[in-house]
Amino acid sequence: MTTLNVNGQGVVLFKPLNPSVTLIQIALSDPSGKHLLGVEIGDRVTLYRIHHHTREIYQDPDNKSGLVSLKGAYYWVSVHARTQDIYVGVGEPRLETAIFHYRMTGEKLFLEKLSKVLINATNTRILKIIKDPVTRIIPLVIKDTHELTMTDIASSKYLPKANLPPVSQRLYDCISGSRFVLDDDDFPEFSQAIEHSIATPGLWCHTTLQNKSREFDPNKPNLLETYLRITLGENNGESPGIPYVMEIWPPGHYSPVHRHASAEAIIRVLYGSIHVRLYPFLCHEKDGVSPFGKMDFHQDDITWINPTLNQTHQLKNKGETSCVTIQCYMYDEANHKHYDFFDYLDGEGQKQQYEPDSDMDYIQFRELMKKEWNWMRRT
Repeated sequence: MTTLNVNGQGVVLFKPLNPSVTLIQIALSDPSGKHLLGVEIGDRVTLYRIHHHTREIYQDPDNKSGLVSLKGAYYWVSVHARTQDIYVGVGEPRLETAIFHYRMTGEKLFLEKLSKVLINATNTRILKIIKDPVTRIIPLVIKDTHELTMTDIASSKYLPKANLPPVSQRLYDCISGSRFVLDDDDFPEFSQAIEHSIATPGLWCHTTLQNKSREFDPNKPNLLETYLRITLGENNGESPGIPYVMEIWPPGHYSPVHRHASAEAIIRVLYGSIHVRLYPFLCHEKDGVSPFGKMDFHQDDITWINPTLNQTHQLKNKGETSCVTIQCYMYDEANHKHYDFFDYLDGEGQKQQYEPDSDMDYIQFRELMKKEWNWMRRT
């Protein structure tokens, strides 16, 4: 039997076992099974309550959609007894992906009794139970305690670092310091040297990017769908690939739409800016699915990924200069089945696996950039 972590509160993630399913049914009930809150997802969403052999239906007049016939789609239901809000959505569990909302009145005691999760096991599989209900749009930019004002907290403008899970806090602390910069006293021209290496035929960055043009689609070379991965340290088995990776994005270059391996991650922009599109799920079809959110991150902005949010995205450098980011990954303590790949969509919209690799170690790369830069200055 599957239960909520807290009675009357939480999110249930689930997906159909077959894309051709035309109706999904999921319900929350009290321990006796006599009082039930049910959700049916077909062409649209139906919310109903069974109480003393009566069936009362609650409607959301803005609900115009239900099941989607797209590979990779999954669904969620959020219940919050204190506010009496019920949400239903497609993909990542967040307000931006909700397709149904109903606020009940006078039913708090009823909702607080709900604990059991019931599904039609012949056509539906529960993916995960999350303790916290969907309540608000979660900020994408993280700020540390000393940077936050009372207005920031009240307006949910930033995500406090203290609200991150312990694993993400560890990653944040490793890369958020004032001395964790690209251009330092020892090599103040580091960013310029990278730009020069990218722009100059025969130098390492330019050559490596050319050689990577088939990395994501061997049959269709695409220079713009390339970026450089400079790794810091070794793979210690706690992340998909080496946990700390400096990524270099020349102007106009982008990643394929991809999904991370249910890992936690912290990303900081060290130089330039990067444009990010967020997707509800990784759709395994050519036309794909539209992004639900877009945002530009600039130098020193820090953002995040957790196992259920911000996992599926695409990065693109829309600026006139290159962008350099530091990406930090780690599995949380509850992840006992490590998936050491990133899933991505190729040019035909088909899901493929990418095993995180390294183009060069950071120390070697830095010395090489110094060598190329000094050679340029002497000529």
